[in-house]
Amino acid sequence: MNDTVLERGAATQAGASQPTRLDALVIGAGVAGLYQLHRLREMGLKVRAYDTASGVGGTWYWNRYPGARFDSQAEIYQYWFSEELYKAWQPSERFPAQPETEQWLNFVADRLDLKKDIQFDTRIASAHYQEDTGRWLVTTAAGERIDTQYLLACCGMLSAPLVDRFPGQSSFRGPITHTGLWPKEGIDLKGKRVAVVGTGATGIQVIQTIAREVGSLKVFSRVPQYVVPMKNPKYSAADWQRWGERFHELKARVRSTFAGFDYNFENKPWAELSPAERTEIMEKYWSDGSLAMWLATFPEMFFDGAVNEVVSEFVRGKMRARLRDDPRLCQILIPGPGDYGFGTHRVPLENGYLEVYLQDNVEPIDCRATPIERIVPEGIQTADGKVHEVDVIILAVGFDAGSGALSRIDIRGRSGRSLKEQWSQEIRTAMGLQIHGYPNLFTTGAPLAPSAALCNMPTCLQQQVDWITGCLAHARSQGKQTIEATREFEDRWVQHHDETAAATLVVKTDSWYMGSNVDGKPRRLLSYIGGVGNYHRQCDELAAQGYPGFSMN
Repeated sequence: MNDTVLERGAATQAGASQPTRLDALVIGAGVAGLYQLHRLREMGLKVRAYDTASGVGGTWYWNRYPGARFDSQAEIYQYWFSEELYKAWQPSERFPAQPETEQWLNFVADRLDLKKDIQFDTRIASAHYQEDTGRWLVTTAAGERIDTQYLLACCGMLSAPLVDRFPGQSSFRGPITHTGLWPKEGIDLKGKRVAVVGTGATGIQVIQTIAREVGSLKVFSRVPQYVVPMKNPKYSAADWQRWGERFHELKARVRSTFAGFDYNFENKPWAELSPAERTEIMEKYWSDGSLAMWLATFPEMFFDGAVNEVVSEFVRGKMRARLRDDPRLCQILIPGPGDYGFGTHRVPLENGYLEVYLQDNVEPIDCRATPIERIVPEGIQTADGKVHEVDVIILAVGFDAGSGALSRIDIRGRSGRSLKEQWSQEIRTAMGLQIHGYPNLFTTGAPLAPSAALCNMPTCLQQQVDWITGCLAHARSQGKQTIEATREFEDRWVQHHDETAAATLVVKTDSWYMGSNVDGKPRRLLSYIGGVGNYHRQCDELAAQGYPGFSMN
């Protein structure tokens, strides 16, 4: 037994009578949690982070499935508080894979000596606000109690996997796993009969990676996806030196663009261009091999159905050509005009994904025609009564996005109000930073901020951490003990969020962006779609004005 486990056991025993006392507790040790821990330590607070995992990384710890990699370029998927730190780590390619990203976050944690203040293998079970003290009593699954003034939830926006999706899952004879809970030791897929359920961004990465290794692959596809080819060149030391020289430029740039990337909507308005000019622009961004095709071509695609259909048909044409115009493959894998438009769902990047379906060992199953009915010991049974016999089932079925990670903790605010119960009726926040009724609880990656979905994650998570840290410093300088978003401020933000969302085509579709993938989840766009630059400007104005809308006592 190692020292950390012994210390935690001692703390748990002591906690039975006397809680551990902290100034601040951070839930999560991913991109946001590490930075929040760093900033609070800089303030001189007694702070500790807690994470269910056995190491740092958050998303990049859990999502170790075959082919996992991010689709933000390495030069902007970065921390911006230290030019030295930026230059010290050299990515191997434009879109690094999961192992390298996990190594990078460990590198950051070690450089900043953060791990000494992180308690791993610890799940936060509950957090109850104590009105008599103005503090939070937090309890771990092991029974340890922590008394903290501030509670910082850096739980991640895609960290609550939907694991129990089909009847009979426990009856399956072979390995069955959610991609977001992929075992560290891996799963032997070579020569096996494998089923992948789901063709979102994660499913696509898995499918294109394992297709040549497995004996046979059945892909269960319910929602066809528009895809954009990824271009992923290797980076040399000289390449990274050139990016390093642009550190300050990139740092300023990502904070002001629509989605926190280094590209933005800067073309002429759609109406001022000829059809040939529009096509030329789309070809340019298509060939870039990044999310620029989605987030830097034409903003009109988000608002104007006619514009969206032209862009959608451009992408469909590219996909049809790669599928050799096979009628059945095109029907299953390409969204049609009656489905949804390009850009109104999450747009996946891929590398050879469509060509996989031209292999003899790969079979797509159309789950719109024959939905999955149940899991049986031999495999997957569809509504037509057929049993698809497989050796391994990989569930790429997504997450309870945005709200799920917090809802799975028993969080209770003033008067014992339950966040889980509140959000089961209506998901609302004050700019994704606080929730009225829960003093001294701050959130990153929570609903109604760009960070819930529509942002290069490090850009928005760092901005939120910096804003939260500034708010805490302001309150403490004024001798204030509690900070809480007012109901009026939260109401105004929810109204602004909804009005902004209602002007777009995104709210007219069903996707995890709208909570549609979780039965009974209240329908609301989870992410603020007014633009990262606009959101950051509003946050900066609040700070400059002394945080109006946030009651401090």
